[in-house]
Amino acid sequence: MICSVKQSVITPTINGSDTIFRRKNPSAIQRSLILPSLNGNKSSKPVLSMSKPLHVSKVESFALSKPQKRSLITCNAYEADRSEPIEAPVVKSEAAKKVKIGIYFATWWALNVVFNIYNKKVLNAFPYPWLTSTLSLACGSLMMLISWATRIAETPKTDFEFWKTLFPVAVAHTIGHVAATVSMSKVAVSFTHIIKSGEPAFSVLVSRFLLGETFPSSVYLSLVPIIGGCALAAVTELNFNMIGFMGAMISNLAFVFRNIFSKKGMKGKSVSGMNYYACLSMLSLLILTPFAIAVEGPQMWAAGWQTALSEIGPNFVWWIAAQSVFYHLYNQVSYMSLDEISPLTFSIGNTMKRISVIVSSIIIFHTPVQPVNALGAAIAVLGTFLYSQAKQ
Repeated sequence: MICSVKQSVITPTINGSDTIFRRKNPSAIQRSLILPSLNGNKSSKPVLSMSKPLHVSKVESFALSKPQKRSLITCNAYEADRSEPIEAPVVKSEAAKKVKIGIYFATWWALNVVFNIYNKKVLNAFPYPWLTSTLSLACGSLMMLISWATRIAETPKTDFEFWKTLFPVAVAHTIGHVAATVSMSKVAVSFTHIIKSGEPAFSVLVSRFLLGETFPSSVYLSLVPIIGGCALAAVTELNFNMIGFMGAMISNLAFVFRNIFSKKGMKGKSVSGMNYYACLSMLSLLILTPFAIAVEGPQMWAAGWQTALSEIGPNFVWWIAAQSVFYHLYNQVSYMSLDEISPLTFSIGNTMKRISVIVSSIIIFHTPVQPVNALGAAIAVLGTFLYSQAKQ
């Protein structure tokens, strides 16, 4: 190791290596190993002791001086086989973490855009959102079961208490997932996501009136552009549909309760974000399947499947598979990113994700948008960003 020792006094500087000290004074090495207090007293209590040879590359003002108010010795350690300080890997790890977060965000947004595109294609040709939602959860559950069986992913250690606390989270997740899919089956993808940008308003209202939480005035003020923007976008939507609008609103409310249940019930649970979402998908699948059969049923699915195949062809099967796979992947990446970033950063990333989905869906599906409608969407998204800042 290399050590730099400095004394806070203005005197000439001596530079040398341990070989020089050995030639001039054999006891100099011992002095470099055990540095006594520099107050002029003959104390034998060591300040710094090293069991291995210590190579002194630079000694500044090694003479004794009067006591100073600040520390007299500054010692920086370096590894013997490296030319960088020990702190350098910390800097590198911080840079690597930023790159990792950037990759998470880019992957999250890209997967979400692709999912929404294929999901809308499927719903246009096969308007059965309950089955579509079930297939999304089933595909993700199967993918994770295979990952655990082949040891690609570490199997989570769960118990009955874990699944008990996860159940209300899964109920809320199921309702939110189905409601969002129903909404997208009735209205444009961009409109659904504009309404879903109003989720912070539901979060504040539920937390305030049901949980008794209080927020600073800046949080309440940030809700004004959110509510106003969503209202303006809804009023000026050319293809407005009440079922689609209510589906997006119910999805907002359900996901708020999902977040609340998740925070309350999962504290202290040592399950990674990826495995947590996998367990959530499996439990949601068990909850959703009987309801999907009761609401739509195999007969309707069979007739719709034949119609879609005759109109679209074999590509329809690829659309079904793609929307199911990408739904699980984008949610999995978002939960994994929660392990790496703060809630504020995640909220900002979620806002940017919604912008990318709205813009890309308008371009791909050639959705007609009026200037006033676009203004409402921009105001709502801006309000969501301001909320994420005020909340912190």
